[in-house]
Amino acid sequence: MDYNSESYLNHPEPKVKVKSWPSLVWIIPLITVLFGGWLIVKAITEKGTEITIIFKTAEGIEAGKTKIKYKEIEIGVVDTVHFSDDFSSIILKAEIAKEAETFLRRDTRFWVVRPQLSLREASGLSTLVSGTYIEIEPGQGAPHKHFIGLDQVPVVKAETAGIKIVLLADKLGSIDRGSPVYYQGIQAGEVLGYELGNDLKSIFIYAFIKAQFAEIIQSNTKFWNVSGMDVSVGADGVKMRTESVQTLMFGGIAFNTPDSQEQTKDDITGLIFTLHESLASMLENSYTKKMIFVLYFDGSIRGLKVGAPVELKGIKVGSVININLEFNSQDSSFRIPVLIEIEPERIINRQEQVEVESLSPYDIIQNLIDAGLRARLQTGSLLTGKLFIELDMHPEIPINLVNAMGTYPELPTIPASMKQMTASVKSILDKVEKLLEKPELEEAVHYLKSSLVFLNSIMDKLDHKVEPISDNLEKAMGAGHHTLEKLEETLTLFNKMLMPESPMQFNINQLTGELTETARSIRFLLDMLERNPNAIIFGKKSTGEEQ
Repeated sequence: MDYNSESYLNHPEPKVKVKSWPSLVWIIPLITVLFGGWLIVKAITEKGTEITIIFKTAEGIEAGKTKIKYKEIEIGVVDTVHFSDDFSSIILKAEIAKEAETFLRRDTRFWVVRPQLSLREASGLSTLVSGTYIEIEPGQGAPHKHFIGLDQVPVVKAETAGIKIVLLADKLGSIDRGSPVYYQGIQAGEVLGYELGNDLKSIFIYAFIKAQFAEIIQSNTKFWNVSGMDVSVGADGVKMRTESVQTLMFGGIAFNTPDSQEQTKDDITGLIFTLHESLASMLENSYTKKMIFVLYFDGSIRGLKVGAPVELKGIKVGSVININLEFNSQDSSFRIPVLIEIEPERIINRQEQVEVESLSPYDIIQNLIDAGLRARLQTGSLLTGKLFIELDMHPEIPINLVNAMGTYPELPTIPASMKQMTASVKSILDKVEKLLEKPELEEAVHYLKSSLVFLNSIMDKLDHKVEPISDNLEKAMGAGHHTLEKLEETLTLFNKMLMPESPMQFNINQLTGELTETARSIRFLLDMLERNPNAIIFGKKSTGEEQ
């Protein structure tokens, strides 16, 4: 090419344009960086709260698998499981979803839901398929991240409306966690738990009362044990009483608020109620006011026991609480001080209210003593020889106090009425004498003799029939003995079947293991289908294909 030619010289010079924007090649990396940054920010902002939960055992808990649920909705999962420093407990680290952070408060509770089967109830059976999980119950208070898990599933959830009460008992009996609490035969609550008092004698029982029964509980409410069956024998025969079949098997408590003119408190916060041993014991101890007096007797009081009743006009007003024997070395004499406890609330005073308030119970008793109130021993039963103390008015007998300056106020005593006993014996002898003088007695003796002859003939006839009856009876007893032996063999066989090393127990344990393996297989299948839903149609992909 001729660079000096006119055509070349007249050719326009090329214009070079400089680009102000980067090349399109950088768009893809830039988008990748932006998307990755967005994912990182999203992961950080949506990251849940990490918490620690302490349990005594890690039974059924697996890191990365055990879920944390609230009302059957998953809100977290266990990340790690490790021992505490002293190996006494298990520490779980879990991540709770961000939307559930408000649940994490000071009073929040955690417990493990496992399958449980007992005579009282069956619970957590769904975990046989879904697996063990941890249940959360949101609480109140400041935000918290470290919790101590419950050893057992709580009987009552915090969301259940009601009140908690504390009962004090001498012994627990059949009452256990979950035992029902009744009001007029309707279940009004449950026992939450119990613990031994600091004195190592008393037992504190914690119970929950539902909201609809809470207003019934007042400061004068009475509680008593209704566990088992109450059997009593009286003039009307044998009486058996039980609150329900459930209390017969698992124990229970009943309560009632009596109608009273006394002022009561509706606010029972901090009150501890007494749990009486039975309804009869509760009624016996319902009288709170007690007055102690001492009685002195010179003669034998054989048949008088602690707990014997003190009666006025045939109505029990107290009981004997102590009996002693005192010796006077000066005159070598003995006297027997008997302490009695009188319950003045059993006696209704019909005086004007102003007059009653101006006198104390001891002043009222002193006025009765001045008017002739005396105490004496009386026979309660001719068969058992038991004695009781009778109070009655005898104004004709002067007051004779043995130790008027003693620790307790003294009630004057009088000896048992020998005149009355003599009159009774004389009356009986008179009736016997009149009976012997009647002509009808000779006729009655004649009839009695004829009856004896007839009875003798019957006995002779019966004597000839005794041997066949005896043979049949012996055969029947032999058959019954054989039946009892067969029954014993059956019970022995049944007992062997229930022994831990029996084949039946082995088969049950093997079946339980197979059910557990089946549940795990089902869980594995569900996890696989969740990751690869098409596997149910096209089959499971190979490792290379999945990648």
